[in-house]
Amino acid sequence: MVGGCALAALTLTACSSGDSDDSGDSGDSSKKSASGSSSEELSGTVTVFAAASLKESFTALGKTFEKEHPGTKVSFNFGGSDALAASITSGAPADVFAAASPKTMKTVTDAKDAKGTPATFVRNQLEIATLPGNPKKIKTLKDLTRSGLKVALCAKEVPCGSAAQKALTAAKLKLTPVSYEQDVKGALTKVQLKEVDASVVYKTDVKAAGGKVAGVEFPESKQAINDYPIAPLKNAENAEGATAFIDLVKSAQGQKVLGQAGFLKP
Repeated sequence: MVGGCALAALTLTACSSGDSDDSGDSGDSSKKSASGSSSEELSGTVTVFAAASLKESFTALGKTFEKEHPGTKVSFNFGGSDALAASITSGAPADVFAAASPKTMKTVTDAKDAKGTPATFVRNQLEIATLPGNPKKIKTLKDLTRSGLKVALCAKEVPCGSAAQKALTAAKLKLTPVSYEQDVKGALTKVQLKEVDASVVYKTDVKAAGGKVAGVEFPESKQAINDYPIAPLKNAENAEGATAFIDLVKSAQGQKVLGQAGFLKP
């Protein structure tokens, strides 16, 4: 009889132990976050190199990550994807790379500095940014070629600049801007400072600027949509943090934040 009780107690203990992770009570540290990792497993800084157009949405996701994983910090380096890729292949310490085009990611994968296969997590489409109220009455991509109109573009090696050139080629247009900017935020700032009448940027950047600029859609942009790949880096100092951050970006919660920013689904 005693042996039977002992066996029952042992069985009960085993069942209780197996169910403890799903008890759903007070311990937030034992719950899984949107990134799929337990907060108590992660610590330290996660360094993320990301395309400038991701600044607002990734900053928000970084705060979410830090809240879900107490003791962690997400450090961002935003800029032109080509410059970021060059920094990574030159040995700059980073855990995650999120690029605005497969071409710039390929720079990193070709150098064998990425771990695994990059995943496309969002897409982005171009739009013309003008001054509020669109005083120059810009309605089409062709309007940007009008005499006397000042236009800024991203540099051709930057994903937003490459996409703009693709759109111009599709429209059979030639455009000489007054300046080429090293990232999309630089091109947008030119409009905000009234240094140019318009810039070709991403829809997400127009949306992020709020009422500081107006956006003009153009059909050729559909032929120049950029895929955004993300990957953990081979020499990541915080590999577990890198994986967890990427999981958050790809999760329903991450996709909601990116969608609200104007990004398209992959």
